[in-house]
Amino acid sequence: MMPNHTYKLIELVGSSVIGTDDAIKNAIAKASLTVKHMSWFELVETRGHIVDGKVAHYQVTIKVGFRIED
Repeated sequence: MMPNHTYKLIELVGSSVIGTDDAIKNAIAKASLTVKHMSWFELVETRGHIVDGKVAHYQVTIKVGFRIED
């Protein structure tokens, strides 16, 4: 039988000069240094910075769910 679990959501903002996927990976990698049991993420918002008519910087907001320890 599978035990009942409780989860918590946190909101993170990641950034990258490479792209949105990299911004997501950067946010999760940094959070994983202190947050245990992360299970999923949801992309909430995507933003960018334009310089001289080109995308210079990507920023994403994600919600991350993690299991609270028993």
